[in-house]
Amino acid sequence: MQERLGIVGSGAIACGLATVAAPHGEVRLHARSEASAKRARETISDAQVHVTCDLGALADRSVVVEAIVEDHDAKARLLAALHDRLEPDALLATTTSSLSVTALAAASGRPDRFAGLHVFNPVARMDLVELAFPAGSSDATRTRFGALCATLGKTAIEVPDIPGFVVNRLLFPYLFSAVTLLEETGLEPEQIDTCMKLGAAHPLGPLAVLDLVGLDVAVAIGDEIGVPVPARVRELTAAGTLGRKTGQGFYAYPPRT
Repeated sequence: MQERLGIVGSGAIACGLATVAAPHGEVRLHARSEASAKRARETISDAQVHVTCDLGALADRSVVVEAIVEDHDAKARLLAALHDRLEPDALLATTTSSLSVTALAAASGRPDRFAGLHVFNPVARMDLVELAFPAGSSDATRTRFGALCATLGKTAIEVPDIPGFVVNRLLFPYLFSAVTLLEETGLEPEQIDTCMKLGAAHPLGPLAVLDLVGLDVAVAIGDEIGVPVPARVRELTAAGTLGRKTGQGFYAYPPRT
């Protein structure tokens, strides 16, 4: 990998991206706390990935990917802080799945060297990357991000900078309709998911997908793309039962080790 990759975040997307990139060169991953760093090291366990709590350790990276909580203000503050630390020709990217790439690019201070790099969970198994660029993005930036995706073994599709891009704009109305059906019929989650797996050849049913995405993330995406979020999803989120990452959502999951 010609690019020197840095990643900010310690969740599933950040760790998954670091794991996929590690065979191609050293990766530095920034975690916001020692506890988060410890969990990231336990998740990745690749000698090519160096986990740190020092944002300054990313200063020599040629590409830094932000992969933190799906919140514009939090992402904007981080991107601005990274801009001040990186070399002038370094690229910045966000893994946002629903927020405006143009707005985040402006906040980053380097809109000509910025992209939305929407990878999918689990990163190791999902081949697609939705690439979204602000209007001011340079041709060199587009070429470098395309080459990075190719190096990582991903298929990059350039998509418009609209809320939800392509996949989530089409996917979340379907996912939320499954929750509405659950509420209206009294069916069990397993029944709905089995119907869609066996009847529509989907690898996962819609309620299992929501648990995988994270119900808090689903709420943020639904609100951003203007799709009504079912009451049950909001209730589960408010209760802290967010899906796989908390061990309970529409389904119960074994504790994370």
